[in-house]
Amino acid sequence: MTISDRVRIKDVRVLSDGWTTLKNTTFEYRRANGEWQTQHRETYERDNAAAILPYNRAQRSVILVKQFRLPAFIRGYDDLLIEAAAGVLDNAEPELRIRAEAEEETGYRLHHVEKVFEAFMSPGSVTEKLHFFVAEYEPSMRVSDGGGLAHEGEEIEVMELSIDEALAMIADGRIIDGKAIMLLQYAALHIFR
Repeated sequence: MTISDRVRIKDVRVLSDGWTTLKNTTFEYRRANGEWQTQHRETYERDNAAAILPYNRAQRSVILVKQFRLPAFIRGYDDLLIEAAAGVLDNAEPELRIRAEAEEETGYRLHHVEKVFEAFMSPGSVTEKLHFFVAEYEPSMRVSDGGGLAHEGEEIEVMELSIDEALAMIADGRIIDGKAIMLLQYAALHIFR
């Protein structure tokens, strides 16, 4: 029996349809004991996205970005959030989109990007799946200052840090973005060992 055999969608109502879509779904779920249980869930329908960590093995450095995030501010985080560069796919292939996003945000035109894993970041309520990438960079690959797109409300600071400093920033709470933490830990285990 597959999960599809255990779920019957009964009703889907759109609660909000703006930048993304918020839906309320009523469904029946067949429990392990065979009993059907009616459940109600709200899902935040968000497009899939990609995130990247540019690294320089010889310099033992990484590129991160820093920007304002309203949801973090609402939860009491009174600073700019240090993150891995990322963006929504907008129906593009993940590798193509992350190359463009990396250049927009960091100013680096990356040549070879490597997909390392995929993950649902908040599967209890958000449909978004992230594609995670790493890419080696050299100073000569910097083609602009980066900073994002002002017409999209972006005002991004580019940060070049040593891998050791970035990992210390996770430990002391200065880096709390899940994307950045996952990619930095990947880099510590597989790139900078």
